[in-house]
Amino acid sequence: MMYHGPAVISIAGDSGELKMKRIGCGIIALLFFWTALACAEPDSVSGQIVAADSGVAIAGASVRSSGDQAQSNEQGTFALQAGSSALIIRKAGYLPARVSSLFASKITLQPITPKALYLSYWGADSAELRRHLLDLLEETGMNALVIDLKSVRGDIAYRSNVPLATAVGAQRVRTLKDLPQLMTELKQRGIYTIARMAVFKDDKLARGRGDLAIYSDGRIWSDREKMAWSDPFQQDVRNYNLALAEEVAAFGFDEIQFDYIRFPEKSDIQLSQANTGENRVAAINTFLDQARERLAHYPVMISANIFGYICWKPNDTKIGQRLADLAGRVDYLSPMLYPSGFTYGIPGIDNPVAHNFEVIDRSLQQAIDNAGLEPQQLRPWLQAFRDYSFDRRSYKAEDIQDQIRASISKKSHGWMLWNAASRFSYAGLIPEPKVDVNLVGADSSAELRSDLDGEENQQQDLTF
Repeated sequence: MMYHGPAVISIAGDSGELKMKRIGCGIIALLFFWTALACAEPDSVSGQIVAADSGVAIAGASVRSSGDQAQSNEQGTFALQAGSSALIIRKAGYLPARVSSLFASKITLQPITPKALYLSYWGADSAELRRHLLDLLEETGMNALVIDLKSVRGDIAYRSNVPLATAVGAQRVRTLKDLPQLMTELKQRGIYTIARMAVFKDDKLARGRGDLAIYSDGRIWSDREKMAWSDPFQQDVRNYNLALAEEVAAFGFDEIQFDYIRFPEKSDIQLSQANTGENRVAAINTFLDQARERLAHYPVMISANIFGYICWKPNDTKIGQRLADLAGRVDYLSPMLYPSGFTYGIPGIDNPVAHNFEVIDRSLQQAIDNAGLEPQQLRPWLQAFRDYSFDRRSYKAEDIQDQIRASISKKSHGWMLWNAASRFSYAGLIPEPKVDVNLVGADSSAELRSDLDGEENQQQDLTF
């Protein structure tokens, strides 16, 4: 509301006019008082966090103000020594929240278990496809959408204000020109929004800024998809992706999902630092630590996509992803548990596509055991595309259902279906009642292989 001066209501006589002027001034003073109170940063803030559906106290929730941070205890209570006008609250399994410190005495968090479809970079440009996915979500009771905001080619789907994005040509093809309007619609529908951002596989950045690229034999190195990668050791590469992530958070996404948060599985490449296991792990950890700090003042969760085999191995499998290190730096880990991706099989299973339930079930359990994870920290990607490693079978309803059942049996934080071209049908999607959440305030081998390079042909030590 715009203020145009003291309110005056004319009453017959000079005294009446004077009284109303005084009332108008009093109202204005009161408005200024409440505004100042709302904007003031208190010296300390304390309160309790409970679940909106049950009223049960929530332990281990992260609470952050502009000057302090804390975790809620077993009784759900917290205390911050330095307050601020707003608090950011995060807890795995719940919607992130921004809460005024004026109402911090009792904070309720809404539980959420995302069941997601994927909207590809190019699919986002199709109104027909977008409508189809939204209809699927509505009619099946699914409640989440993963949207490509930064593709593996380095293209950025929305209008970015980061100068480097324009300089390297990442803004030439924008497929989400209406992102603010789309976000409004998704919030109104109660859909949990996940922004997928490919990080270090970035052809535009590597070729547009050769000093930030990975090299081989003196030339910019490219993978088997003919795409170049940026050097994860370089802080300028990290800064670029962090700036984009902050822009995305400002759009109101509930979660930012970092993909290609790794090194290429290639040994004969030239990087700005020695390509050792410890160096690789440190680089990935540093980026995630910086992302956590950069996004701390936004109500957004952070997740990372990881290879399925990472659940089984204690080392970094030559790509910088070490499960135990990653787990403490993100809210959710999303292993790509596509049975086709387990090219070498898993212990006791040589043909994973014939054992969908077992592959998902055992891989999730392996991650829980190897890194001491809680099931709520895991949300797997599941296969909804034709097999490319074994017998080329199409994935039918029972194959998809087996994977979903395994994810549910392990009590993971939901699940996501992957099809690179976003070709989804009702196959395998069992309709269930949709839980209202207040969020307002097929075969596509070419792109699939681009996004899964390394899953099919990892040449690292995968012995068990």
